[in-house]
Amino acid sequence: MSAPLEIFMTATPGLEQALLAEALENGFADAQATPGGITVTGTWSDVWRANLVMRGATRVLVRLGSFMAFHLAQLDKRARKFPWADTLRPDIPLRVEVSTNRKSKIYHAGAATQRIETALIAQGYQITEDAALVIKARIDDNRVTISIDSSGESLHKRGHKEAVGKAPMRETLASLFLRECGYTGTEPVMDPMCGSGTFVIEAAEIAAGLHPGRSRNFAFMELASFDATAWQDLHKTGDISQPTPPRFYGSDRDAGAIRMATANADRAGLGDAISFQNSNASDIQRPDGPPGLVICNPPYGARIGNQKLLYSVYAGLGAALKDRFAGWRVGIITNDAGLAKASGLPFKPKGAPIPHGGLKVWLFQTDAL
Repeated sequence: MSAPLEIFMTATPGLEQALLAEALENGFADAQATPGGITVTGTWSDVWRANLVMRGATRVLVRLGSFMAFHLAQLDKRARKFPWADTLRPDIPLRVEVSTNRKSKIYHAGAATQRIETALIAQGYQITEDAALVIKARIDDNRVTISIDSSGESLHKRGHKEAVGKAPMRETLASLFLRECGYTGTEPVMDPMCGSGTFVIEAAEIAAGLHPGRSRNFAFMELASFDATAWQDLHKTGDISQPTPPRFYGSDRDAGAIRMATANADRAGLGDAISFQNSNASDIQRPDGPPGLVICNPPYGARIGNQKLLYSVYAGLGAALKDRFAGWRVGIITNDAGLAKASGLPFKPKGAPIPHGGLKVWLFQTDAL
């Protein structure tokens, strides 16, 4: 019986606990949070399932093994003896990425990369600069840890969102912000500045029980350990035709954004669940039915446009929400507490800063208005 694999799911820094909660809900019972993500142990089937079902993970890395190496010749020798054939196929090109630190006698990442590539070539593997399959080697205190990126493209690329607007919110980050706002899939969600529709599409997928990875391929499909039949057994989607499903609403002042969002929702198979409207945020109207969550990623000056002109935008949005959305909760993502304050909304204390688009942003959220 093979030893269990150590699996590392990377998270946006500051949201590790949210990813941990998601992993536990998805049955990864031994999940533990660490800086930058969470670790679990399991089989290759668990690796496939993590890629398929985890909304907040950016990548799923698999630790293949480790060994000590105190100089480049030793690295070369032990890399040649590493059991690559247990995981890799000789017909699939690879690339190697090495990270080192000064605690190790091998500290030149370029030289280490060359030695590992040479060892792989000697075993009959192909090395190309643009290969989708990536071997990651980390040299820390003279221990060389070999991992493989099982995801390939970042997991925020769901496979059905072709059109994106300016400064888009990544799907992985949007899903974790929804979770931080207490969204579980049982209430309506509105985004009054929806752009390409990320928040409402994610929310609708959660409500429908659709797997986030259902529309794309993954790097693990090119590994020797991949079992296509077992993968097909895992690859089952949810059903949008639930009794009285919650509704989802997106609006934006940009008609082009609404066209993009509508096309993205249709590709995701969620066109009937989401209503899009071309309107200003200050003109939004409360939908019929129970209260839910309003969440948006408005423009902020360092990201888009003139910051001074944005105070009135935030004030108009806040006034509309206070006037028409009694009972609804609100989540606003911005990098500027002053802009959030301009909305006049009763925000709870903000949490940790989150990196987004080269900036640090915060989630400002309210209880029910």
